[in-house]
Amino acid sequence: MPFRLFQRGNQTPRYIQGLREFLPGAIMVMLVVYCLRNVTWLSGNHGWPDLIACTLTILVHLKWWSLFASMIIGTTAYILMVNFVF
Repeated sequence: MPFRLFQRGNQTPRYIQGLREFLPGAIMVMLVVYCLRNVTWLSGNHGWPDLIACTLTILVHLKWWSLFASMIIGTTAYILMVNFVF
């Protein structure tokens, strides 16, 4: 179906071009909400590994503007904190 809609001679519709700007941020927000939905803020370690990993991910992404680097560093930090620190 997409190949029929967007054949070589046709120009990409404006609403599809608009989605290119909107969807990456929306998907990242959905992933953050999904990851933090089961954090117990009032018991145990109070979600410290989650908050630290999220903050580190944001800082790495703002510094290097690399989605891959921020995901790898944030995930690694979270796994290390859960297994060895908290």
